[in-house]
Amino acid sequence: MFNRRKTPEQPTVENPGKRNDSVNDDDKRSGELPLSTQTSTSRNTAMIGASMKIKGDISGDESPQIDGQVEGLVNLNKHDLTIGDSGTVTADLRAKTIKIHGTVNGDIQGSEMVVVSKTGKVLGNIIATRVTLEDGAQFKGSIDMSPDESAKSKPVAVKAESHNDAIGSAGNQASSAA
Repeated sequence: MFNRRKTPEQPTVENPGKRNDSVNDDDKRSGELPLSTQTSTSRNTAMIGASMKIKGDISGDESPQIDGQVEGLVNLNKHDLTIGDSGTVTADLRAKTIKIHGTVNGDIQGSEMVVVSKTGKVLGNIIATRVTLEDGAQFKGSIDMSPDESAKSKPVAVKAESHNDAIGSAGNQASSAA
């Protein structure tokens, strides 16, 4: 009877968004849940903090937010990229969706969409099927919203030039024969 092992009751999480009755007064005052009652969420966003400076290429399988300084190439073709308010990027950017709240000096290629917010500043060219420049955004460069057509038109332009040369040659021959 006296040798029974007592195990402390572990708080249960019945509703992940609600506090458990076993939360103590200190936790209530601080507004934080004890570690045992917090729900774990998978994090797929990498953060590059405001005090960080990176020189080089960035690639990976996450959707980062850059709040620091980056120089190089950022290549995240299948993921989203966010340049935060304090982010300063001197690099070419490639991602699925790119949201710019800070400063970017380089070419930007979004396979789905590029958004330059009212606090965003871009010096470079944008290629994406959808582009949004919010009121107040600063932008200097060109925008290509038909990347598929521009890729197809380049070979056609070469053929058209060679075709024009052939017509010009045939025209010269016809005029000399007359």
